[in-house]
Order: sequence, then structure tokens, then C-alpha cells
Amino acid sequence: MNQADHNKNTSPTVAIGNKIIGENESCFIIAEIGINHNGDIDLAKGLIDVAVKAGVDAVKFQKRTINVVYTPEELETPRPNPFGETNGDLKNGLEFGMEEYSEIDKYCKDLDVMWFASCWDEGSVDFIDKFDPPCYKIASASITDRDLLNHTASKGKPLIISTGMSTMEEIREAIRIVEKHIGNQYVILHCTSTYPATTEELNLKAIDSFKSEFNAPVGYSGHETGMITTVMATVVGASVIERHITLDRAMWGSDQAASLGVKGLETMCEYIRLWGRAKGDGNKIVFDSELPVIEKLRRNNTLFVDKAVD
Repeated sequence: MNQADHNKNTSPTVAIGNKIIGENESCFIIAEIGINHNGDIDLAKGLIDVAVKAGVDAVKFQKRTINVVYTPEELETPRPNPFGETNGDLKNGLEFGMEEYSEIDKYCKDLDVMWFASCWDEGSVDFIDKFDPPCYKIASASITDRDLLNHTASKGKPLIISTGMSTMEEIREAIRIVEKHIGNQYVILHCTSTYPATTEELNLKAIDSFKSEFNAPVGYSGHETGMITTVMATVVGASVIERHITLDRAMWGSDQAASLGVKGLETMCEYIRLWGRAKGDGNKIVFDSELPVIEKLRRNNTLFVDKAVD
């Protein structure tokens, strides 16, 4: 067995739906719709359409039980918004329920695209579980929530774990909790949780650090403007890419400015797939297409090797 075959056999992989996630597999691209649907199911469907057309593997939403995730004081805080005058009006206005998620489930099945969600509380995990998602997402904000980690991992599905705002020790502890339930059936996403993140704070080499330490595929969740540095993450070794998407970065909403527009998403997917075709397996070989060029250009095709003199 050559080294390339050895690496392919030993590189950690995770199955999500009908896709295998791993460094030697096609990059798994997630379009994060999140709350960029602004509480409008038709806008949510439009974002799914854009994602499917661009060639993503999955779309992702966010699910919260509002009165569990937020305190009464937070919900009563004045915050004028399209749904009312308080932060609670906003949070409730953005939250989809059973009717909307049933539509999303059917719509994604009709388009043959996976969907799942970041669940911010145990009740939301149970809610999304009714749709039999292929995996769950642990948001960066939830990585230190021991109870939520245990509850989500207990469902037995693969987890995609974002690591923004987290120290390495916090990440290690989260992984220890997860592995008790599902072994190494998880993906770690390097992430910087600022919206948008500056280039100087992306720290893409952290992907290498995660690959060295954890026996799991490593990916990247980007919040920067533009998509070039996200493509660079795949060159560094990201097996999964997640980016927020929007129909218009000027739309109302807290996540729109850190999202990719339609053209940006399409171009990012094109470049990531291009890298997937170009990177090869690391084995230096002579391609059949080179054989005629050898005949044409080489004067002497007998390799001469100097032997050391004793």
C-alpha cells in the first residue's frame, strides 16, 4: 500500500446523510440561512433555491425556545424592529414553528438537499428531532453548555461543532462530553465569532492545530466579508465549509452584513469544487496525457543516476 492509500484509509471520516465527510472527500458545503429569512417562509424558500442552484450540500437554520434561551429582562429590553418595540418581539417574530419547518422539510426533500439546524436549547433539539435531521449543529455560543451537549449528542446523530469564542480547553471538554455518546462521529469547525470578522482575526492555521489534536474531520465556519479567505480554508485542509447567505447584504437583519450574496455563494462553491478537482492525492505520477509529450520533448528517456564512489 502506498502512502496516499494509507492516508485515505486512516483519515477520519463522518457520514452525514448520503455524504462522507473527510479530508480526502469532496468538501461538504453548508449554506447557513439561520435567521436571514427574517421570519418569512417565502424568503426562506428563496434562500434554499439560491443555495441549491449554487451547489451546496446542505442548508442550515437556527431553532430556539425563546423564553428558555433569553431571560425576561432581555426580552423586555426596548429594541424597535419590524415585529414590535422590544427584543422579545424581534426574537419571537424571527422564530419558525411547526408549520414553517414542515414546509421547509418538504421543500428541501423536493429539491433533494439536506437541512438541519443549530438548536440552542434541549426543547429545540427535541423539536427538530421530529424531522429526523442527518446531523445537529452545536453553535459557538453553545459549546460550553454541558447539558445541551449531552442532550444533543444523546440523539445519536453526528454533530458539527463550531468553536468561536472558545479556548482550546473548552473545546477539549466539549469533545470529551460528545465522545461519550457518539465516539468520533463529529466535525469541528474553526470559527471567529465576530460579524463580520476581520482578515487578521481569521487565524486559518488553527485548522492545522485541530487536525493534529482531534480524531475527526475539521472544517471552517466563516463570518468574514467576501469569500476568497473561505476558499483558502479548503486549501489549508477544511473538509466542511459553512457560510451565512443572503439575497441582499443590505437587507435588514443582524447577520446580513457577514453573509454571502447570490453571486458570492456561487463563486465560492465554484472555486471550492475547482480546488477539489485540482488538489489530487499527493502521489507524483506520470499521467497518460503526458506520454506523447515525453516522446516529443525528451532527447533521452533513460534516467542517468550518478553512483557514489566508495
